[in-house]
Amino acid sequence: MKSAKGQERLRDFVVNGALLLLVFIWTIPTLGLLVSSFRTRFDIQTSGWWKVLPHREWVLVEELDIPEGVDPNGIMTIEGVTGTFDELREGITGEDGRQITWSGNKRLGTIRINEERWVIFPDLTFENYGQVLAGKTYEIQTASGDVMTVEGDNFVGAFLNSVTVAIPATIIPILIAAFAAYGFAWMKFPGRRLLFVLVVALLVIPLQIALVPILKDYVRLNLNGTFLSIWLAHTGFGLPLATYLLFNYIKGLPRDILESAFIDGASHFTIFVRLIIPLSLPALASFAIFQFLWVWNDYLVALVFIGAKPDVQVLTMRIAEMVGSRGADWHLLTAGAFISMLLPLVVFFSLQRFFVRGMLAGSVKG
Repeated sequence: MKSAKGQERLRDFVVNGALLLLVFIWTIPTLGLLVSSFRTRFDIQTSGWWKVLPHREWVLVEELDIPEGVDPNGIMTIEGVTGTFDELREGITGEDGRQITWSGNKRLGTIRINEERWVIFPDLTFENYGQVLAGKTYEIQTASGDVMTVEGDNFVGAFLNSVTVAIPATIIPILIAAFAAYGFAWMKFPGRRLLFVLVVALLVIPLQIALVPILKDYVRLNLNGTFLSIWLAHTGFGLPLATYLLFNYIKGLPRDILESAFIDGASHFTIFVRLIIPLSLPALASFAIFQFLWVWNDYLVALVFIGAKPDVQVLTMRIAEMVGSRGADWHLLTAGAFISMLLPLVVFFSLQRFFVRGMLAGSVKG
């Protein structure tokens, strides 16, 4: 008995440890993105994001002129260390733990004395977010040494446009698919099986082949470039999967509860609102997460149907444009990328609690 319990504990420990390791590995890029979004342009270009963690590095404590009489072409002894010019350029560590480095060329240079010290939390700044969100101006130094003033990127408009697109494009297909799934699961009408087969068949059709025909219809209807066009497009692309998933869930609900409601004289609409919706919250929340993430991160559909005009430009387009114009400004790109992650994270963790509810969540006993 003890050996069986010990093996079970060992198995649980291995499984939980493996899961924790996977979570840690998947979290590292997100942590690096977050940390980089608070670092300065110089720090990002000269060191990794992990340098914000406590670590030891060489710190300049003193800078001296080149001693007189020193021959850079031979062996030199400076501040207690001996070496050639190339060795001093690389840095030589003396017996006292200090590093002596020759900075500059043979004719013009200085002696840098460094000590290895613990460094905790180097410079972090909110300026990156100010430049990305508020469009604040900032200065950069070019390779020639000139200082240029550059206008920052304003993500507020694109963020609001993405919210305007994502919320209706998530709610509309869920409502329609829930009604359709209930009809397929609990209502009898001619052609029900054939219609459901057609809905399942739509799952295998790539959305890319439908873009051009839909775009032609939108042009004729003068809908292209409007939010209504992308709402309808995302609704059409998301309905087959939503209907199929919700049908499987609603079909598995206890028949006794619905039959009791029918006996009490409840209509289909009453049953749908009072019973089906509360019982289906886990399935509705699951699909809401996937649909919201897909719409929020979508680039192709938004580009085709609403275009890249600044007044309707969504966040994915703004970030893609920023990558093209500021490919070297990693401090701004990481800040913009993390801003694009905030709302999806809020949505996910807000709906995550519905996953742990049972199949009969919200129902009453009896």
